[in-house]
Amino acid sequence: PSRGVEEPEKDKVLRGSKDGFVETIVFNTALIRRRIRSTELVMEMMHAGKSSKTDIVLCYMDNRVDHAFLEKIRDRIKHIQVDALTMNQESLAECLYDRKWYNPFPKFKFTERPDTASAQVLEGNIIILVDNSPSVLIMPTSIFDVVEEADDYYFPPITGTYLRLSRFIIAVLTYLMTPTFLLLMKNPDLIPRGFEFIMVRDTVNIPLIWQFLILELAIDGLRLAAVNTPNMLSTPLSVMAALVLGEFSVNSGWFNSEVMLYMAFVAIANYTQSSYELGYALKFMRILNLILTAVFGIWGYVGGIILCILFMFTNRTVSNQSYVYPLFPFNAKQLAKRLFRLRLPGALDPVREEKK
Repeated sequence: PSRGVEEPEKDKVLRGSKDGFVETIVFNTALIRRRIRSTELVMEMMHAGKSSKTDIVLCYMDNRVDHAFLEKIRDRIKHIQVDALTMNQESLAECLYDRKWYNPFPKFKFTERPDTASAQVLEGNIIILVDNSPSVLIMPTSIFDVVEEADDYYFPPITGTYLRLSRFIIAVLTYLMTPTFLLLMKNPDLIPRGFEFIMVRDTVNIPLIWQFLILELAIDGLRLAAVNTPNMLSTPLSVMAALVLGEFSVNSGWFNSEVMLYMAFVAIANYTQSSYELGYALKFMRILNLILTAVFGIWGYVGGIILCILFMFTNRTVSNQSYVYPLFPFNAKQLAKRLFRLRLPGALDPVREEKK
């Protein structure tokens, strides 16, 4: 009926607590209550699903939450007309936000860490716990919320800032790396002086665009295979996949070594993001940019970047706020807090006052 609250496989940290949410909703509420011992912390029980009667808990700080937004979420949950939440939180998320399904950027942030959920509650956000789900749903969520990780706060400010900025830069590189390479191969005159070595020297048997698209699909195939592979077979199958998709695929003439190199970087760099949804959003935008670049050249490349920016800027949070705030509307102070890991305000003030 229940399992231990061990650290989740996905949301691991180098430093910090090693517990995680489980499928039992009462345990999950206790993990949050253990961290926030305030009478302002509210756990509001609700139900959804005609047959399943699934337990749903709205968790928030009564003195910090936006009550208008809270009432809006409460009303939506009360009027959900489904037989059962068969996909747990995903079913609930689709009921709460049904607009712009074609926009791949995530509208919610999910976490299996009680410390992350507690921090979001203290910031005035709402978290939703669903019975039988080992993660919580955080709202409202912007693109900056999705990129944040717990490790940013378990290290000193300078280290946390480096980790956060590295994650932002790598996210941009995973999107731009392969379309930029394809553009430069189509327009060698755009290659900066001193970087001529990036040119493909070997014979290109298959057009580069098809190589990139095939590898995008192959990487997802390997990811799905890894999920369904028994632990005892994971090592030998990993070695075989590395050989087949590495040296042998290049020697056979199907792929060029430069294409394999850049796709390997993109595949590994995607795992720097804790959000699967954000990783796939960048993947879809990257594939769209690859196709536009292959068809229209530099104008397609620029158009792909503009489309990606438009998808982000036109996306809205569940509370109907800007998805890229504080970048738009611009707020310099809040943007600095999002980009840089600053020292907690007032952390040492009581000690200093006592010394005085």
